[in-house]
Amino acid sequence: MGAFLPERVVESERLRRHVSRSSGLPLPEGLFERVTGIVTRRAAGPGEYASTLAVAAARTALERAGLDPLDIDLLVFASASRDMVEPATAHIVQAELGSRAHALDVTNACNSFVNGIDTARAMILAGRARRALVVTGETPSRAVRHDPADPAAFRAGFAGYTFGDAGAAVVLEPVERGGILDVDGETFSEHWRAGGIPGGGSRRPRGDEHTYFRGDGSELREVFEKVGASVLDRVRHRTGTEWTDFRHILVHQVTVPYLERFTEVTGVPGDRLVVTVPELGNVASASIGIQLDRIHGGLRPGDRVLFVGLGGGVSIMTMVWEQA
Repeated sequence: MGAFLPERVVESERLRRHVSRSSGLPLPEGLFERVTGIVTRRAAGPGEYASTLAVAAARTALERAGLDPLDIDLLVFASASRDMVEPATAHIVQAELGSRAHALDVTNACNSFVNGIDTARAMILAGRARRALVVTGETPSRAVRHDPADPAAFRAGFAGYTFGDAGAAVVLEPVERGGILDVDGETFSEHWRAGGIPGGGSRRPRGDEHTYFRGDGSELREVFEKVGASVLDRVRHRTGTEWTDFRHILVHQVTVPYLERFTEVTGVPGDRLVVTVPELGNVASASIGIQLDRIHGGLRPGDRVLFVGLGGGVSIMTMVWEQA
């Protein structure tokens, strides 16, 4: 496992002052921190891209695993961010690492990293790969609107003020016991308009107006509250586990109030969470990777970890992993 955080720290209050000056909107002091619970977040600097963060995390993961880049035969770049529309960012990461693996991108909003792990696992089980490197580099701060034209534009892009940048990476290979025990997911694609970055594709290939994140955070939360608990109940029933059977529960984190609501709706004990959002903000698909990096060194054989992902689109993903 590996992770990487850019050096630049952006405080919520400094961000509020900047947006207020740029837009002319009289934003109350302490607004961002009060509403989101986010105190700071990291932001990629000049010359740092999604691939930059992914490469740094990948080098840490490979070093910890005692592996050379040439030991990898599958490289999956799994992120909501990317360096460019074409080619796949996986090739940029691979060129920098010096590996020669089959390389591809997987993208599914904030579930991209978990989807990437699941994709790599499936290819290993199918005999298509022996050892995989799954990486993410998230730079959602580049899609934040700092000069909204009016209060309506500010509200539409408010979710962007939660964003932070980070990278994460994990090496996957077969194990004799433990490992990934269960994977599940459910999609509610009728809500795909709830949030996203509408530019860069064939619908709106150009135009700065469409390069900023916009969305309805309340709709995303309503979807999870309606169906999320049942997805988690299904996982526990299928695997025969209770919350106390998991050493940690890693959940995608958007804001502090959202995380608190998650524990209320699901009954997940707060002491099982690895809380990063006040310090790092919403780092998109790197969220679960960062949490895993922080706890993996303290895990013992047999410890189980539950991943809970929520991504725009909308999709919910779970993964049960046992330390070998």
